[in-house]
This record gives sequence, C-alpha cells and structure tokens, in this order.
Amino acid sequence: MSEPALVEEQHGRVLVLRINRPDARNALNFEVLSGLDAGLQRAAADPVIGAVVLAGTGDRTFSAGMDLREQGPPEGVTEEERRRVIDAFVRLLDGESPVPLVGAANASALGGGFEILLACDLVVASSDARFGLPEVKRGLFPGGNGTTLAARIPMAVAMELALTGEPIDAATALDLHLVNAVVPPEDVLATALAYAERVAANAPLSLAAIRELVRLGASDGTRYRERRAHWQGVVFGSEDAAEGARAFMEKREPVWQGR
Repeated sequence: MSEPALVEEQHGRVLVLRINRPDARNALNFEVLSGLDAGLQRAAADPVIGAVVLAGTGDRTFSAGMDLREQGPPEGVTEEERRRVIDAFVRLLDGESPVPLVGAANASALGGGFEILLACDLVVASSDARFGLPEVKRGLFPGGNGTTLAARIPMAVAMELALTGEPIDAATALDLHLVNAVVPPEDVLATALAYAERVAANAPLSLAAIRELVRLGASDGTRYRERRAHWQGVVFGSEDAAEGARAFMEKREPVWQGR
C-alpha cells in the first residue's frame, strides 16, 4: 500500500502536516489539497492543537507547486467534492486558515508551494532553499496569492519575480522579510516547531483576532476598523481575558478555554 500524499504528525499542541510526494518534488495534487483541508479542519476542531506546521518530505523541495501532469481529481471524486477542496485551498492561500500556520521550508518552494508559504503566519527556511514563481515559463501566471506580492515587498522586486520566473535564495527572502528565520537544513523543522509551540501557548481568541486584524490592517483599512470593533467586544470581555489577568496576578500559566 502506498503512503498517503500528506502525513499528519502531532507534537504536543502542534500538528505537523507534511506533503509526502518526494518523488514528485512534493507537487500539489488533489490528494495533497484534500489532505491539507482535512488536517486543518482537524486542527481547528481539536482544542488541544493550537498551531499547525506545514512541511515537506525530503531535502529536495518543500513543494514545486501544482502537479501539471495531473489533470483533474482522481476517478470517483465528484465535481462537488472537487470544488469543495479547491475552494478550501483558495481560502488557505487567501490567509483564511482556521488555525495559526508556521511554514517549514525544508527546501525550495516554487509556484503554488511558494504561495502556501506566503499564506503562513510565520516561515522558517532552510539556508539551501530557493523561492520563486515560475508560472510565466509555463504559459501561466501565479493563480493564488503570488500576484499580491507587491503588497509585501517593493513593486520592482515583485515584478522581477513574477515576470522572469527566476527564484531568489533564502538570504534574499529574509532580507525582503518574506521569511522569519533562515537556519541550516537540519534545523528547519525543530525551529518551526519551536515557533509553533510559542504561538500555541497563547489565547485562541486573541490569536484569531490578531491574525485577521494584522492582515486587514495591511490591505483594507475600512474592513479593519469594522472587525477591530467586533473583536474588541469578543476578546476583551471573554473568559480567557479574565483568566489571563488572574494568571498574571497569581504568577502561573493561564488555562485557556477559547471563549
């Protein structure tokens, strides 16, 4: 029996979702996208899990992007199921993951693989990794969030990446603030897990509010102000806010309820 295209591994309060197609450079196909959706939904429904690490198998590639050799979903998958999985992937690329995400770029990330990392809240990269949007070389264009890069880095650099299709190295990605840390290849997963554990230790409602508001603050000022007012009402009067204050006064770790 062949191994699944996406593997789940739980490390305490962190769930690792690992793309497991090393022979295909961890290219994204329907099974991978379906596994990502299922894994993220599992994490969102489990109060023990506070963050997810997205990684790739092997040391060659985090993900080479969409698998151009596979046209359509596997036999037996309905159009409704195909659309549901694709819609879930689009929401992921739009930064709408239900849980905090830490990318572990064990190796290069190209096309859709790079776009997945762009959707993560934090990214740890191997010093050997390279990042790029090669779609233009295939008669395509970045179909996810790759064409929004100019909101994060200088326009000239975003245009160079997308128009030439040439990748950048990890040091350049760090200089551009596209990743949070660059470490030796053997330290990528451990470093990503350490980031995820620090995130997962915090209050779930606070994390949800911060993740949404920081993204909106960079893209939609009107919507940001509306959602900030909403989250102020939800978070500041929550049980977790009261617990945070009690734990501080009692000099102990808080016990979050997510409400």
